[in-house]
Amino acid sequence: MNILAIETSCDDTCAALVEIKHGRFNVLKNIVASQADLHKKYGGVVPEVAARAHVETIIPVIKEAINSPSCIQGGVRGGLRGKRSIDAIAIASGPGLVTSLHIGVETAKSLSLAWNVPLIKVNHIEGHIYSAIINNNISNLKFPAIALIVSGGHTELILMQNHGKYKLLGRTRDDASGEAFDKSAKMLSLPYPGGPEISKRAQKGNPYKYDIPKPMIHEKGYEFSFSGMKNAIRLLIEDISHTDAPLERLYPDLCASIEQAIVDVLVSKSIKAVEEYNPKTFILGGGVSANKKLRKTLANALPKSTKFLIPELKYCMDNASMVAVAGYFHAKKKEFIPYHKLKADANWELV
Repeated sequence: MNILAIETSCDDTCAALVEIKHGRFNVLKNIVASQADLHKKYGGVVPEVAARAHVETIIPVIKEAINSPSCIQGGVRGGLRGKRSIDAIAIASGPGLVTSLHIGVETAKSLSLAWNVPLIKVNHIEGHIYSAIINNNISNLKFPAIALIVSGGHTELILMQNHGKYKLLGRTRDDASGEAFDKSAKMLSLPYPGGPEISKRAQKGNPYKYDIPKPMIHEKGYEFSFSGMKNAIRLLIEDISHTDAPLERLYPDLCASIEQAIVDVLVSKSIKAVEEYNPKTFILGGGVSANKKLRKTLANALPKSTKFLIPELKYCMDNASMVAVAGYFHAKKKEFIPYHKLKADANWELV
């Protein structure tokens, strides 16, 4: 099976062609048109600006994705015609920015109608879960599994009993972990996106120099909260700014302490869930899964009996390959949706 996937839930225009063969997901093309430079001057994503950029780039991105030997052998050369070698179109239809989602959804609907190819709607969070088995064998994912999805908009612990069977263990009550990284960087006047900038400077710092609060870390259950942590970091930066020490000299210790606090909360909750549910697999996904300290800390904390699956770095951020992989499991069950019934759903919750 070959699946063309489209992802436009936020500020990256993504398309991918993924082949499923002999129980393995092989990425033939994975194209990402990043808007990071476009939003840098605003210090964050502007929905209307993102949507306009999607309009400009989505067709060129899809053309590049289908320009592969598989499509050429199937009778496709350039253009968007004669999709005999594409068996399904998977589209991330939510959650996300509704203006961005609309561009991908309407494009997928049009191609489904024009090519007479079945359409699969995929939840963006589900895509991040399955990003861990891109270019990998299906058999590597053993159940039950627990997934920690961490990004700028999401922080969730999800129990998987099987493909498509999810139970929410806990999510953030307010801000996401990625938001805490990005807003902390903004308060320190670091470039956007802020998470990688915090991590880069943290490598030379003392992670225990500053006492950053870790909300809900000792509470029962698996819910998170990062709003209070953000406020504490703001107050700390304001206090330091009133001293004679140049703030830039303190960046390594500040960044290391911020990173350590966020990682401690995420790992603590994850290990509690592992101890209670004893999963065969633990999955880490989402943009924050690229964080090296989080990866290493989780790897050391998880029991050896639990298989740890993490995506390749290039699949941590939003991409369409993960949408194709998640879509495959819906296609297997013939869970297709008529093009005229598909809608963008900015608030679509996986569980």
